[in-house]
This record gives sequence, structure tokens and C-alpha cells, in this order.
Amino acid sequence: MAKQVIISPSILASDFARLGEEVTALDKGGADWIHVDVMDGHFVPNITIGPLIVSAIRPLTRKVIDVHLMIAPVDPYLAAFARAGADIITVHAEAGPHLHRSLQAIRAEGKRAGVAINPATPVSAIEHVIDDVDLVLVMSVNPGFGGQKFIEESFRKLRQARALIGARPIDLEVDGGVTVDNARALAEAGADLYVAGTSVFSGNDPTTYAGRIAAIRNAATTLTA
Repeated sequence: MAKQVIISPSILASDFARLGEEVTALDKGGADWIHVDVMDGHFVPNITIGPLIVSAIRPLTRKVIDVHLMIAPVDPYLAAFARAGADIITVHAEAGPHLHRSLQAIRAEGKRAGVAINPATPVSAIEHVIDDVDLVLVMSVNPGFGGQKFIEESFRKLRQARALIGARPIDLEVDGGVTVDNARALAEAGADLYVAGTSVFSGNDPTTYAGRIAAIRNAATTLTA
């Protein structure tokens, strides 16, 4: 049967002057989730958005809002993002000394918990929290900026993460340089959740989003026995 494919376009690549229209266009264009990249200028070399943006877009869509926190420290802000309307909150394994505590705090807010690992972080770093997460995010670029080139080593990391996940009901997300050209290989490596920024938003023409989302979905669709 066809493997489930979830497309989560990142609003980091959207036109922020008309963010509400962009989110609505994604919703109508077939996006499964809406990905929100939060950066603090400390953990990563860029500053983006905070809980107020999440609360602003929450009424515009019933789709899952997938919040990726690239910030440190992270714990003081978990409740704010949860209350702003995030459905899933992902924290980095590298962002603090008490990863297990951060994941517990997310679930205590009634939200799904995700853990992300940077390109240089081994999959083994999350082995001891794998039963405390709903999502594993493999970064296929160094976090901080959109439009970066995909790191080829990410295919091997995805396979390792898929092996670690095993039969657990955990989504395996890939973020960075995802395109229609590598989506099939990403699926074969084990990914089932695709963050796409530039490959969806390039040109910021809402009439193109549906076709681009569909193209990535079609390329990523594989057959399983």
C-alpha cells in the first residue's frame, strides 16, 4: 500500500507582508501541516518569530501547526507556544542539558513532543528519549537559514533514525533542502514527513503552491509490501 506522506511547508520562506494569505493558500493548496521555524539569534545565527505569530495564524487553519524551536534555553518558552496554538513542539537535543525534562514539559501542556538533531549530532543522542517523543526531526542542513544545499549524509542518518524508531508510532521528519528531486530518495531512507520551504514558496505566487506540494507528495510516495 502507499506509504503516508505528510508535507509541512515552512512559513520561513513565505512573504511575511501577507502571512495570513500565505497560510490560507497553503491550507487550500493541500499542505498537511504548517511548519513554523522559530530562531533566536543565539542557538542559530538568525532571528525569526515568536508565539504571537503562532497565535495570529492559528485561527486561519485547522491544519496541524508544527512548531520547530531553534532556541536556547527552550524550557521557558514551551508554555507560551503551546498556549499560542502549536499542535506539535519540537526541541533540539543540543539546546539544553535536560532534554527529557523539556519533552515532559511539552506533553504536560497536552501537545505532541518532537526532538530534532543537527547534521553533526549522531542519532544515538536521542536513543534514551525515543519513547518520550512523537516525532524525530533530522536536520539535513545546518539550522538558521532557508534555501541551503541538502547535506547528503542525511540519507544515512534518516535510515539510522528509522531503525531506532522501529515499530513505534513516531513520525520521521526531514528539514532542509527538500525538493521534488530528492523526495523519493528521502522516502526510501525512511522519511514520512517533509518540511519544504523554498521548494514550495519560490516566487511567492500562491497559484503555484498546490502544484508544488502535490509534486513533492507524488515524488515521495513509495510502495510498501
